[in-house]
Amino acid sequence: MDNRSDSQDTKSGSSISGLYERDLCSISKLAHLRFFPLAVTGGKGATLRGDDGRNLIDFSASWGAASLGHSHTAICSAVNSALSDQAGASYLSSANLPTVELAEMLLARTPARAAGRVWFGHSGSDANETANRIISAATGRPGILAFEGAYHGGTSGSMAFSGHPFQRATRSEHLTLIPYPASRSQACEALACIDEAISARPGYYGAFFIEPIQADGGLLVPPAGFFEAVQQRCRDNAVLLVSDEVKVGVGRTGVFHAFENFNIEPDVVIMGKGLGGGLPISAVIGPEWLMNFSTGFSLQTLHGNPVCAAAAISVLQTIDGEKLLRNANDVGTYIHDRLNFLATQQPAIHEVRGIGLALGIELRDDILPGVSGKDLAARVVFRAFQLGLVVYYVGIHSNVIELTPALNITKSIAVQGLAILEKALSDVVEGEVEPNGCQDFSGW
Repeated sequence: MDNRSDSQDTKSGSSISGLYERDLCSISKLAHLRFFPLAVTGGKGATLRGDDGRNLIDFSASWGAASLGHSHTAICSAVNSALSDQAGASYLSSANLPTVELAEMLLARTPARAAGRVWFGHSGSDANETANRIISAATGRPGILAFEGAYHGGTSGSMAFSGHPFQRATRSEHLTLIPYPASRSQACEALACIDEAISARPGYYGAFFIEPIQADGGLLVPPAGFFEAVQQRCRDNAVLLVSDEVKVGVGRTGVFHAFENFNIEPDVVIMGKGLGGGLPISAVIGPEWLMNFSTGFSLQTLHGNPVCAAAAISVLQTIDGEKLLRNANDVGTYIHDRLNFLATQQPAIHEVRGIGLALGIELRDDILPGVSGKDLAARVVFRAFQLGLVVYYVGIHSNVIELTPALNITKSIAVQGLAILEKALSDVVEGEVEPNGCQDFSGW
């Protein structure tokens, strides 16, 4: 699909800008996931600056990767210091101080069951792929359990055990997908599927990959007690429980690890996105017997980059120093409550869900004649962009508006962003804007 719009209203953010046009003429679309013609030249905190001069409130934080917002002084200082006296560019053939310090900090924050050793990579995708490969090799069990709708990465190896319909990849022959429950009755059905899979092939499954909140599947939160029951089945059958915290961890839900919301203790923890505060770094944390199974098992030259590690250290220190767990909980609760009230007034909203600053707004089908929830979401985020808000949509039906702002977003900025989102919803539902432009963006 050609990502072009014919709109001429530059000041409303509808038209293709000079920078966006240059992007289209020089950058491959293989990695494009575009919802509107956003072209960014800078940013501060929870705002971005477009090349048209507009300041936009950012409710995405680059899919949660910019965990401290944009241009945070702690990250700037840490990166500048690391570059001014650079301890190499890798940890493959030498130890470097930032990477070791970061590993020690992560181990200190991880429950004892998983707190053995840390492997560092570039993204959640390579981290999940590495975890799956090493578990299969170390246990001799190739089987993988995961959930329908799960997104565990964009490499061939991580897509092989993901369950999101958006992905175009061959799934592993060793994968069994379990329905993700949204209610207690569905939880019973999901547990029955797990029991059936394990009993049918005893000793076959080595790992069960979960997302504590299924993010790209639609910000789905499981019923109380479900993950505890999943964990018990893993323990009873020597299956390693792997918590994919890439999008919803690192303080996003008001606790450091998202799994802490569900009274479980995984065997392996996967981290990425917000860990680097905008720089590429990921981590697999697991027991020593697993993580030291084989030397040189998973490596790339820039793994363990000290500059990225220094940025991650600053993220962890800032989360503590600025009390961002509390902020994620407080501001997240405010946003959640405000959206719940909006849902009583706005019939387009089917449900609001999530924890902390990982929130989703599911939209209904047919609020407008012949318009699906997916098309409605596309129109709403496009209109929000015109009005000055960056927000995207996710879900297996592409009908859930996702809110993952920076952990240090202030209540005042949240209020402004919510006002824009409310108006965007109203404008679209009441037919005050034409769907010009958004149909040229394939989105999610």
